[in-house]
Amino acid sequence: QVQLVESGGGLVQPGGSLRLSCAASGSIVSISALGWYGWYRQVPGKQRELVAGITSGGSTNYADSVKGRFTLSRDDAKNTVYLQMNSLKPDDTAVYYCNKRPYRWASEVNSYWGQGTQVTVSS
Repeated sequence: QVQLVESGGGLVQPGGSLRLSCAASGSIVSISALGWYGWYRQVPGKQRELVAGITSGGSTNYADSVKGRFTLSRDDAKNTVYLQMNSLKPDDTAVYYCNKRPYRWASEVNSYWGQGTQVTVSS
């Protein structure tokens, strides 16, 4: 129904910046119904955590660990969301996954995931 493709990950030094993109494609009806986008990240040995989310109306929420450094935005004309990551820290190193669902607290049953993009912050 919906496919999500992430891009923009890579290797960056501490204090640097990256911009991740998540492009949605597939059913127009589903893309419209699944109004919420979120970025999650996961590191070995830890559970996946929500980094940032954005509603269909553009309201955002951020994990405390990234607040003030990351900015999530959406371009509905392109069915794409962007995660601007500034002042990156080694603890930000993770695989970042894009997710799309009707709203933030929707069940995983109605949730779609991208394949992930690696972000490595290291000197």
